[in-house]
Amino acid sequence: MAEKTKTRFGIFPKMLIAMALIAVVPLAVTWYINLKTTSDRIHQHVNQQLDRVAEGLVSYVDTWVEMNLRMLRQNAALPQIWSMDPNQQNKLLKKITDVYDWNYLAFTVDSEGQNIGRSDGKKTRYYGDRKYVQTVLRGAPRGQQVLIGKTSGKPAFVLSVPIQHPDKPLQGVLAIAMTIADISERVTQVQIGKTGYAFLVDEEGKVIAHQSKEFTKTRKDLSDHPAAVAVRQGTQNIIYTNEQEKQMVATARKTRYGWYLVAEQSYDEAFAEVDAANRKALTLLVATLAVVVLVALLLSRGLSIPIQRLTTLAEEISRGKINSQISYTNRKDEIGALARAIERLSTSIRLAIKRLSQGIKKPAKAS
Repeated sequence: MAEKTKTRFGIFPKMLIAMALIAVVPLAVTWYINLKTTSDRIHQHVNQQLDRVAEGLVSYVDTWVEMNLRMLRQNAALPQIWSMDPNQQNKLLKKITDVYDWNYLAFTVDSEGQNIGRSDGKKTRYYGDRKYVQTVLRGAPRGQQVLIGKTSGKPAFVLSVPIQHPDKPLQGVLAIAMTIADISERVTQVQIGKTGYAFLVDEEGKVIAHQSKEFTKTRKDLSDHPAAVAVRQGTQNIIYTNEQEKQMVATARKTRYGWYLVAEQSYDEAFAEVDAANRKALTLLVATLAVVVLVALLLSRGLSIPIQRLTTLAEEISRGKINSQISYTNRKDEIGALARAIERLSTSIRLAIKRLSQGIKKPAKAS
């Protein structure tokens, strides 16, 4: 009985599966290759876009710092500064802040950290506790620090160089305190799509420029930001999940002077084209599978029903029911050939039975 069921109904699901595989497998392979190619292309495009933003901002920041550093060194080489006389220095220091309006204070510090000259004419202060002073006094060619200025009370960038006559030991430090408005504006104006932005942190990971005014004002510590961590470890491009459980794609670059520039964008927005292509491909796959199943259903039923019918007729003939009407004999395909073969078999069996019956009825002759 199990064999009978298999004979009658096994062809349909096998044909359905075969047709589905024949149609869907090549399409699925093509879909995967296209998706992989599209994904790689868009990943490359996204990374290149973020790289261009980061590298452009890094170039701007480096050029800005280099310009101020060059100006400082030129002024540190002048006799008025070497003199360490506040009366001579103050005129030159005032000129620096007049010409470079982003510098709100230019000042000098002696080798003991005591303020000597000032561009603002205010009372001198002790600056020996400042990192940018200590760095230069220890022999470094420059010092720098982003901090809340004692004079301005706002985030500021201080750059310093040594004051050293060619024939004398280190005499002190020349420094300028600058607003970071220009850098901050340049960095925060960057817009990458709808969700992308850039920010800048110093060598300690504290904010120099950020879209969040609160982050900039408080100099929030972002040293543990995944992009900043990655670039310190030698990796520039990463994908990470932020504190809001939102996936981000980011790139980071280190400036010539030790700061870190990060450009990032929402992963969903950056790779929306990949998701759209994936959805279209999956829709096509599902639609194709549905069509294949429908076609296979129609074709297999067109084959299985005649075969089931002819199988039933063959079984009836085998049980002696030889007068059954044979269907499908007019078909020109293999089904028709099978039907005609069964019809001939049925006819042959009827003739054989007829001859056998006639032989039994005929009386035997006497000897």
